Amino acid sequence: MFLVFLSERSIGFRRLSSIRIDSLKTTEKEKTGMTPKEFFEFCSANNAEIVDLKFVDLLGTWQHCSFPVETLDEDTFKDGLGFDGSSIRGWQGIHMSDMLAVPDPDTAFLDVFFAEPTVSVIANIVDPITKEDYTRDPRHVARKGEKYLKSTGIADTCYIGPEPEFFIFDEVRFEQNQHTGMYKIDSVEGAWNSARFEEPNLGYKPRFKGGYFPVSPTDTYHDLRGAMVKEMQKVGIIVEAHHHEVGTAGQAEIDMQYQPLLMMADQFMWFKYIVRNVAKQHGKTVTFMPKPIFDDNGSGMHSHFSLWKDGTPLFAGDGYAGLSDMAIHAVGGILKHAPSILAFAAPTTNSYRRLVPGFEAPVNLCLSARNRSAAVRIPMYSDNPKAKRFEFRCPDPTCNGYLTWTAMLMAVIDGIQNEIDPGKPLDRDIYEMKLDELEGYSHTPGSLEEALDALENDHTFLTEGNVFTDDLIETWIEWKRKEELAPLAQRPHPYEFYLYYDV
Repeated sequence: MFLVFLSERSIGFRRLSSIRIDSLKTTEKEKTGMTPKEFFEFCSANNAEIVDLKFVDLLGTWQHCSFPVETLDEDTFKDGLGFDGSSIRGWQGIHMSDMLAVPDPDTAFLDVFFAEPTVSVIANIVDPITKEDYTRDPRHVARKGEKYLKSTGIADTCYIGPEPEFFIFDEVRFEQNQHTGMYKIDSVEGAWNSARFEEPNLGYKPRFKGGYFPVSPTDTYHDLRGAMVKEMQKVGIIVEAHHHEVGTAGQAEIDMQYQPLLMMADQFMWFKYIVRNVAKQHGKTVTFMPKPIFDDNGSGMHSHFSLWKDGTPLFAGDGYAGLSDMAIHAVGGILKHAPSILAFAAPTTNSYRRLVPGFEAPVNLCLSARNRSAAVRIPMYSDNPKAKRFEFRCPDPTCNGYLTWTAMLMAVIDGIQNEIDPGKPLDRDIYEMKLDELEGYSHTPGSLEEALDALENDHTFLTEGNVFTDDLIETWIEWKRKEELAPLAQRPHPYEFYLYYDV
C-alpha cells in the first residue's frame, strides 16, 4: 500500500552487494553481466567453497542443490549440471527425467543462510537431448516475454514494482487426515491474545483491521522487518519502504523498487527466501497465504506496471488520470483477460478467501484513480511522467512471479495492439452504490476453479510469440485441478461440522 516510484533514481539500476569484489565495476556489470571467470573470482574473494544452485519450479518454489566450488569450471555455465526432472512438480515423466540446470553467473550473490561461505546462483533449465530451453521453466517464460515485447516494437522494457504482504506468526499447527482436520495459528500481536497470561501482558495488540500503521510498541516487528531489509540489500534489492499492514497478528509489507520484469522475478524469489529465513532466525514463522486469518484483511501483492522505450516512459499522457492512450489500452487488456491472468496471479484456493467483497478487496474489474476496490488503480502520488503506471491489485504473493508478470505483459500487449477499451472508470465508493449500479462491471472469479476455466477458454493472448506454450498452460490447469481442487473437494471442512453435525 505504500510503494512510491522514485523517478530521481536511475531506472533499472541494479545495486551490487557491498561484498562483491572491487574488480567488478558496477558500470561494467550493468552493461555486460558477470562472466564465468568473474564468478569464480567472486567465490574466491569471499572464501566460498560451496556453490548453491537454485531454480524455480512450475508453481514458484525454489529448489536447490549444492556443489563444492572445485567440481565446477567455466564450461559448467555452458553445459549445465544434471538433475532428476521427474521429482519436480509439474515437470518431466520418469521415463524422460534427465534435465540440465545451467547457472546464470549474473545472478550470483553470497548466501548468508549457510554456516559456510556459500555463493547462490540461479539456473535456467535445458533439455539435455535437444539442448533447448525447457518450455515449463518459468524463468524461460519471463525471458521470452521480455524478448517478445521488444520484437513488437511497442517498448523495450517492462517495469514491475510489487508490494508483497505477509504474516509473521509465533506458531502454526495444522493437520489433515482421515479423522482430523484442523489448523491453529498464534501471534504475540494477535488481537485475540489481549487477555492471555504473558507475565506480564502489556496490551499493545493491533486490533482486527487496525494494524495500518501504528508506531511501536504496538508495531512490535519494526526491527525484524529491518533485519529482512538489510539482507535484501545485500543481494541487490532496493527497498523503498517497510511497514506494518492492516491485519492483526503481525501482517507486514516490504516494498521493492521497480525493476525490469525478469530481474524483479528473480528478486521476488530472494525476497521470499530472505523473509522466511530471517523470521526463522528470530524464532518466528512467515506465511504468504492470502487469507490465513478469518474476518481480517488478507495479504495481496499489488503489482505496479509500466512500459518504457529508449529510456522514455510511455504511460504518461493527457487522458484519464494522466494516462496515455497506450496506457489506457494496456489496462483494457488487463481487464479483458483478468480472469485468465488470475489462474497464475491468484493461484490457490485460499486466494479466493481474499478476493471477496470488503476488506478493500479488488474484486471489481474496472479502472479507477485512487479507488482501492478497483482491480486496476492509477496511483496519483506524483505527476512526474516517470512515475506514471497502473497498479493491478488482484495478485497475491503465493503466485509465481515469472508467470504472473509475464501473463500481465502479454495481456497489456494484446490490449495495446487491439486498442481494447477498459470501460468506464469507477471512482465512487462501491459500498455506497446500489446493486443495479454495479451490474455494468465485471468481477473477479469467485474460486480457483473459475479462474482455471477462464484460462482454459482464454489463453491465445499468452501463446503469441510462443511466450507461453500450450503444454505449460495445460500442465498448469491439470496440476491445479488434480493436485489441489480435487483433494480439497473430498475433505470435510471443520465449519461443516458446526453447520451440519446435528442436522
